Formats: sequence, C-alpha cells, structure tokens
Amino acid sequence: MAIHVLPPEVASQIAAGEVVERPASVVKELLENAIDAGARHISVELLEGGQRLIQVADDGVGIPAEEVELAFHRYATSKLSAVADLDDILTLGFRGEALASIAAVSRMILVSRTSDENYGTRLRLEAGRVTGREIIGAPQGTVIVVENLFYNVPARLKFLKKESTERSHIGALIGRYALAYPHIRFVLAHGGQEVIHTNGSGDLAEALSSIYGLETASQMIAIESGETDSRRDDLPPISVEGFVGLPALNRSNRNQITVFVNGRWVQDSSLSYAVIQAYHTMLMTGRYPVAVVMITLPSDEVDVNVHPTKAEVRFRRADAVFSAVQRAVRRTLVDNAPPPGVRTEVLWGSPEMVARRDRIAQITTERMNQLGIDLEVQTPGQHGKQRMPEPDRSEDETPMPRKKRELPMLRVVGQVGATYIVAEGPQGMYLVDQHAAHERVLYEQFMAEREGHTLASQEMLEALSVELLPEQISLIESNHAELEAAGFKVEPFGRNTVRLQAVPALVSGDDPVEALLAAISEIECGNMPVEATAEQKLIARVCKQAAVKAGQVLSYAEMEALIRQLETCESPRTCPHGRPTMLHLSAGELAKEFGRLGAI
Repeated sequence: MAIHVLPPEVASQIAAGEVVERPASVVKELLENAIDAGARHISVELLEGGQRLIQVADDGVGIPAEEVELAFHRYATSKLSAVADLDDILTLGFRGEALASIAAVSRMILVSRTSDENYGTRLRLEAGRVTGREIIGAPQGTVIVVENLFYNVPARLKFLKKESTERSHIGALIGRYALAYPHIRFVLAHGGQEVIHTNGSGDLAEALSSIYGLETASQMIAIESGETDSRRDDLPPISVEGFVGLPALNRSNRNQITVFVNGRWVQDSSLSYAVIQAYHTMLMTGRYPVAVVMITLPSDEVDVNVHPTKAEVRFRRADAVFSAVQRAVRRTLVDNAPPPGVRTEVLWGSPEMVARRDRIAQITTERMNQLGIDLEVQTPGQHGKQRMPEPDRSEDETPMPRKKRELPMLRVVGQVGATYIVAEGPQGMYLVDQHAAHERVLYEQFMAEREGHTLASQEMLEALSVELLPEQISLIESNHAELEAAGFKVEPFGRNTVRLQAVPALVSGDDPVEALLAAISEIECGNMPVEATAEQKLIARVCKQAAVKAGQVLSYAEMEALIRQLETCESPRTCPHGRPTMLHLSAGELAKEFGRLGAI
C-alpha cells in the first residue's frame, strides 16, 4: 500500500484517543483548566453519566474573545512557550491538547468572558470544526458544554461502561480534586440532583467530611507536617501533608489511597506502597488504609511530561520521596493513633439487643429449617448444633436418596493455634482450617437458599444510616439487584447516605455495616465479570465476612458442630475462594515418619 498522510479528521480522532478515554477524562481536563484559571467555584453537571452532557462552569479569569478559537487548536496553550519551561511546570495543564481532543469527538459549546471585557463570546464546534460564533452577555469565567461524547467514534462509544459506572468514576475524580484544593467550592450534579458539594472554606478537614462523610472523616488524623532531613544537603526539600485513617479504618483494596504531587493527582504504585508500608504490623493481611497524602517538592525535581493524561510522574530522587512519605505517615500513626477499643461482641441497634438477637436467632432457625438443613442456629451468622434426625417416619414415605459422602466420619481431637481443628478419621489425621471450613458451610447454605428462592434476609429492627462515597453510591445503584439477591436491602437516604434495612440472615449477628462494605468492595474490585456469577461471588464475599476467624478459640461442641456441617457439604475440600479446607496425613505417612515401616 502507498504511504499517504492521514486526513486531518482521522489524525485528530486518533490523537484524541490518547487523551479522552471516557467521560471522566473530559471532566479531568476541564477541571484542571478551571483550576489553572484561578477559579474559586467550579460546578459540574452531568446527564446519562456524562455521555449525553458534561457541563463545567468556573469563575476563573476567562479566555479573551480574540483567543477563543485559538484555544481549540492542537498544541495551543498559555502555560509554556519553550522547552526549558518543561523543567519548571507549575500548572496542571501544559500540553495544549485537551480542548482540541475533546472537541474532535463531541459537539461543544464554549462561553467565556474576561474581567476587562463587557460581553462574552459563545463558540460552537462539532467534531473539532467551528460552526458558530456570537457575542452574548455572560459572567466572568468559562462555561464549557460537551454533548454527545464519541458520537462520531462508534468504536470508542461501544466500550463505555454503563451510566452508573461512568458516573462513579467522575464522582471519584471530583472528590479527589476537592480534597487537593479545599479552597475551591466544587459542586457535582447528575440529572439536576447534587452528588458532591464542598464549601471551599480552605479547611481540608471540612472537605474530608463533605467527601467521605462525618463518620469516616472522624477516624482520620492529620499527617504531622514534616520535611526532608535538613542534615542531608543532597536531598530536595519534600513536604508531606494530608490525612490518614486510623488502623481501624481500612478497606479491602487500595482505591482509597489518594496521592497528590504538587497539587496533581497521580497514580503511582510506589507511593501507594509507601503509605501501605507505614501501616506495617498495624493492618491485617489483605486490608489497606484510607489516606489522602499531599506531597510538595520543587517542580524541577519531578517530571510530569510522562503520560498523555498526566496521571504518572517521575522523580529525580524517587527513593527520597518514598522515604519521606513512609516516615511522615508512620510517625503520625505512632504518635497520634489511639489504641483500638476492646470489643468482645459486635452490637447494633438499641440497648435491648439481647432480646432482639434471641428473636433473630429464632427467625433464622425457622428459615434454615425450610431448607431441610438440620441445624439449630444459636446466633445468626454462626454455625449451629447438629440435631439428631427424627426417628419416626411413615412406612409409605419414600426415603430421600443419600448423597455420596465426600468426607469420612471424623472425630474431633482438639485445636491447634486457635486456627486449625485436629480430627481423626479411618485414614489418618486431618487438619481443618476452621475459617475456610466455615466459609464453605455458609456458602452452601446461602446457595441452597438462593436456588430454593427462600433466601433468608433478616430485616433490621432499626434501619441503619450509612455514609458512603459517591462512587460507592453509584455501585449500589448499578448492582442493586445483585445486592438484593444476596439478602441486602438498601435504599437511598440523602446525597451520600443509604439506609440499610436488611442483611443476609447468616451475617446478621455480625456488624451489618461491615458486611455491606465488604459486599461493595467485592463489586468495586471488579470481581463480578458476568451476571450469572455475580451473586455467587457476592455471596462468597459475605460468607468470608461472617465465618469464624483464625485465632478464635472454639469449644469442643463448636468444633464438633462445624465438622458435622462440613461433612454434609457438596464440596467440603475447598472454601468458596479455592483454598483447601483441610490437610490429610495418612496413617501410613505417620508410620513412615516415626520409623515404623520396615523396622526390624
């Protein structure tokens, strides 16, 4: 094929693909332009998750009338003019690609006015081409409307996620910038309903409360402001500020670790790891902190010209930055984190909880009996006692066929390390992981209920109000059917609050809010790839939350009941996540280890 130059419209769409990946990419670029323009108030309006409409309005300096068209030319920018300027970038934007890229894949309207102009200018564009210009009255600042994103790029349009997912990405983005710039008032609305609203007071603690909610913000402490060791002349001055959560405030993924470098939100695995390392020995394996970390260092010590979306940076002394973050967070936790309170039992509801739990146990037992499982549940979410089968049966009644035993009859011997149950069988010794075994038992009970359409969902005697992040609210809305199928009943209650009205009966003895957060985390991690398996994965996560934990001392009766229940499972040898529930050491292997085989 002959070599030829691509048509301008094709080249512009290809270039736009590097900058504009989804609606959140558009919002990010427009937000950064507004911040660079000195805005004190930024409002964002969305329709259909941003695909139909994105409107970003600010009260910044505005664009002069003679430059509005030039602003949409590729590589047109007011933020640098020479190569040397790349070594000292003080603004969020600098490439001059954002407006041109967004305009190439949408229909746009720009309205802008500067303080020394008596009127504003409105410019209309379609697929990057100017289709109209007029003079109108407008306040100082800039309003940009992006309509029908990717209307002319079907290949990109079909890869967009559902509306709630795209909306959650935008909510998370604006929430992060609201934390980085607490002096700016941010407002996000979707379909006319406010989702985020900060007051722009400049107080980071207030911004935290607006984004995370009062309950979460109250569990976060300010990082003790610290700079690089002054005795090291070879290290640049590095300041680390922000807020970190107490060890008790943790999540199942790293998504709540937010890092800013010179006011720019970056996605740097090394810096996230520095924060995680600061919590060494303070968090359980698989749990991650909530943190907002703001790093300030000389602009010539960081290279932001690494990625088209400016989401990645490089440091001249990466080891020094890593060390500064780790030390500052660790020092804050060691000096200020209070010791965790002693909680012998998780309680929820009113002081009359004892009577309520008895009633819940009764209801749960009745519902479990409907499944034909001979279990006497002592407390919801915990394993029960095995009941002897009823001896009398009508002679005409056909006995139910007995399923093949997956495990031999086991005799409980004891417990090792408050984690493993030692049992004896006809083929030797078995070590049973009590947490994995209980997960398997709860999972199969859950699935039996679901398949029999008798899922036991325990109504809360007092509904709980739970504050969540905007992206978590969106996840609940988009996965409401899966949550309801798993036994949760959740309804909206205010801007960033939901009312938890029911939880799965098997976990109702535990903290219901923790069970809901665990379910949301499972969805957030993207572990629900297809609709057919979504409920099963969600149920497996809830079971993990409710199962007895390693380190929990069990009585002999409790160990016996757990083993009996495990023996009735369809797949007793692994937990729902694939880990083995037991290890087997045969009598022959024992004899070999003790030198009994081949002895004279």
